Amino acid sequence: MRKIEKNTGSVYFGNDSWKTLQQTIDKQGASSVAILVDNNTKTHCLPLFEANITFKKKPYIIEMQAGETHKNIHSCLSIWEKLSQKGFDRSALLINLGGGVVTDLGGFIASTYMRGITCINIPTSLLAMVDAAVGGKNGIDLGALKNQIGIIRDPLAVVVDTMFLQTMPEKQITSGLAEMLKHGLIYSNKYWEQLENFDVTNISETESLVWESIVIKNEVVTEDQQETGRRKTLNFGHTLGHAIESYCLENSDMPTLLHGEAIAIGMILALHISVKQEGFSKETFNIATQRLLEVCGKVSFSKEAISEIIKLLKHDKKNVSGKVLFVLLSDIGKPLINKTVDEKLILKSFEVINAL
Repeated sequence: MRKIEKNTGSVYFGNDSWKTLQQTIDKQGASSVAILVDNNTKTHCLPLFEANITFKKKPYIIEMQAGETHKNIHSCLSIWEKLSQKGFDRSALLINLGGGVVTDLGGFIASTYMRGITCINIPTSLLAMVDAAVGGKNGIDLGALKNQIGIIRDPLAVVVDTMFLQTMPEKQITSGLAEMLKHGLIYSNKYWEQLENFDVTNISETESLVWESIVIKNEVVTEDQQETGRRKTLNFGHTLGHAIESYCLENSDMPTLLHGEAIAIGMILALHISVKQEGFSKETFNIATQRLLEVCGKVSFSKEAISEIIKLLKHDKKNVSGKVLFVLLSDIGKPLINKTVDEKLILKSFEVINAL
């Protein structure tokens, strides 16, 4: 078992991490336990969990609908009410078993119910394993605006077992790869090159690369938990990516993009801006773009869509004094934070996307 041990937010990795999780749950001695799942993880992942973990008292299973459209206050109200009706107190434990939506929303539920109960994250998607479940960020969307309501609060522990990836559709695996590629771009050219021929069916290679992504993210967030400096680099591709994801969710004439797909598009746009504004290599841009296109596929944007996406940027939670701030790159592994970008350059970058 590989592990990162901290006071809170310890990460236990590998199929032998279940024994540690069992010990953690037993030591916690919670008055009651709830397991949050969505309709997909209830079917495909909960049986695997129940085969590895036992409880003195049968846990309460809370099922939510899968998908980003359900990461909202209405889902929270429903879950808060269920916890209250079942008599869950401040000594309760919430286990979030699912992808990024489940761990984001479940962490927010745990942070706010009775001013905070303990939670444990068990990410079941690649994206959640390498990004959403690690670092303490949790929250919900406000209408079309991504992650507008939330808090930074570590779970008691994160348990990662890549066996859950066997339950995932290929499209979900590809979406998670986007965040791994981001880690390579902002942190390490060596890691970026290792991901060049990533094959999720190669279990040993997959485990090694997923673990490396977790280590990269943990190092960044440990240094800057509240996102005042280095942690901002993890937002590479997310400024435009979140706006694109929100726009596509709200407009039926656009493809519904998974988070990683939208972030891959956002990274291509940010890389083009980096070429024009920060001297990022055009050759490297071309190579990176081809790799990222394998994640997001070809997506085109009309003038109207681009205009609306740019309007959404004004609501980005990373803005300061009305200024939209980007993470750009001068080279692989050399991120630049708090960068402003002229709107004309953003428009030009969309022209590049449309021409791919």
